[in-house]
Amino acid sequence: MGLYIGIDTSCYTTSAACVGPAGILVDLRKLLEVSSGERGLRQSDGVFQHVRNLAVLLPELLQDIDKTSIQGICVSAQPRPAADSYMPVFAAGILTARTLAAAFNVPLIESSHQQGHIRAALYGNEPLQSQSFLGLHISGGTTEIVGVEPSLKIRRLGGTGDLHAGQFVDRVGVTLGLRFPAGKELEQLAGHAVKRDIKLPASVDGLTCSFSGVETRAQSLLGCAPNDEIAYAVYDCMARTFAKMIQNASAAWDGDGAPHVLLAGGVASSALLRSLLVHRLKDSDVKLFFANPKLSSDNAVGTALIAMDLLNGSSLN
Repeated sequence: MGLYIGIDTSCYTTSAACVGPAGILVDLRKLLEVSSGERGLRQSDGVFQHVRNLAVLLPELLQDIDKTSIQGICVSAQPRPAADSYMPVFAAGILTARTLAAAFNVPLIESSHQQGHIRAALYGNEPLQSQSFLGLHISGGTTEIVGVEPSLKIRRLGGTGDLHAGQFVDRVGVTLGLRFPAGKELEQLAGHAVKRDIKLPASVDGLTCSFSGVETRAQSLLGCAPNDEIAYAVYDCMARTFAKMIQNASAAWDGDGAPHVLLAGGVASSALLRSLLVHRLKDSDVKLFFANPKLSSDNAVGTALIAMDLLNGSSLN
């Protein structure tokens, strides 16, 4: 069946991976460097760091695999599978992938960052691949609820009208003095909260949510409430927001039976958020599926799996 390489260059991470009959053979990632106190990078700085990181990651990947077995390469060429979806950071990955494909004389597939996230989340949840399901993609650059077809065709149903969930987390976290990206440290801080009385407003209108106003509200609590309680309130707010969106999407579901919902993206790796969502939806007919936490954050495993799916006509179990 051969080996398949994936490359992803997002706003946060440089990633390269290889999959094959034995599963995930190589999964390499390097976070982009962000100065203390900053909440992200300019696209030009991101492109530069990706080029530098790929020059290190790809030789490491290639030395660990049988290069004669490479059958195809897939790269994230855009944020979402939409004609108007574009970010310069993905150019670094595209150039590298095209060069590798030409050098090894193998097919190149250009996919999207979002499809890579969802395919990575399907690793271990492969039975979902044969049916339609709802996907909740929550990260620093995307907050969307989507319909997913067996071919990995994605249809946007709703999402944020302003800030993404990851931006909400990072802005509050950085203000609290945490490092960017702030998700892991903010979740750890939230775990220390003894009192959990703060309720930030959850703003949901149908399948559209908003985090701009609630971020302002959270910032106003700084210095007036313990940091750990503010951190917990952020996750509680996201859980209530996403539970309501899932319930609204479920009510409009036109498939057979209750919908299955797959959560993907870096924010979805949070154990605290997962537990809060499960609790809030425990009495509903919705069935939640979660990605392996290691495959929730930005990675190239999903793109490598897409290459294998399309070029080999099968998937890993």
